[in-house]
Amino acid sequence: MTITSPPVPPDAAVTLDGLTKRYGARTAVDQLTMHIPRGSVAGFVGPNGAGKTTAMAMLLGLVRPSAGTATVLGHPISHPARYLGRVGALIETPGFYPALTGLENLRVLAAMGGHDVARIPRVLEQVGLAGRGRSRFGQYSLGMKQRLGIAGALLGDPELVILDEPTNGLDPLGMSEMRELIAGLAGQGRTVLVSSHLLGELEQVCDWLLILDHGELVYQGATEAFAVGVELSVAAEGSADTGRLAELLVAAGYPVRRRGDELVVQLGDRDGRTAAAHVNRIAHAGGVVLSVLHRHRPSLEDQVLARTGGKR
Repeated sequence: MTITSPPVPPDAAVTLDGLTKRYGARTAVDQLTMHIPRGSVAGFVGPNGAGKTTAMAMLLGLVRPSAGTATVLGHPISHPARYLGRVGALIETPGFYPALTGLENLRVLAAMGGHDVARIPRVLEQVGLAGRGRSRFGQYSLGMKQRLGIAGALLGDPELVILDEPTNGLDPLGMSEMRELIAGLAGQGRTVLVSSHLLGELEQVCDWLLILDHGELVYQGATEAFAVGVELSVAAEGSADTGRLAELLVAAGYPVRRRGDELVVQLGDRDGRTAAAHVNRIAHAGGVVLSVLHRHRPSLEDQVLARTGGKR
């Protein structure tokens, strides 16, 4: 798949060039070429099994690529020791000792990573666990466990933070708190790469978007540039007439796709009110009676699902 990508800035935090990972006959990541601007919050989205976690693991030196190259903070991933001290990560679920307190777990992690234990109170405060550091990890809620995992990722005061599905399993309050935490990391000047299948959450916090499907890059660029603008949902009284309507709209230059019994008409930069009137005239001239005609602005989730075949 060939896509048009924005130019790579010389100070990009992460660059990938043809990065590939194969497991036998299965290709998990397929010639991935992309970049993440320094200081951005990059959303890594796509259906389950799209290759997001595998790509993150290669950046962290946890998985060896089959082909291609990548750099993290200016260093090749073939030498992860050169940059891992400036990277904090939470991949999948946090692996802490249930019988130890949050504070004790972070002390163990700091000792293993050579980090300053004096930072522990600061990172606990940063993730909202200042008052629960002396509670056992096994007694934490899922949201608290995720936040302690991020606290661990911040112990080294990293320039780049990589978070794999940090909102997974959280209730709405927990997701809101996680969103605020990610925004706070960006506000400190850090670069954040966060993967999630909860696309509505990413829409609210990410300014850079990377979409994967079956290991291939579908889109990369500014989140605001991904928006397709206003869409129309239309349908005719009969299924045959809906098919006829689709032909008429395509002939008039409108991009059209099916969604259930309705047609979704992408308007791009066209004015929604004017386009709706035009679509109505096209239908009337073609002898098609409309049963549905309304305007809406699609969410990021709608747009990503449209590009990945509706898979989560």
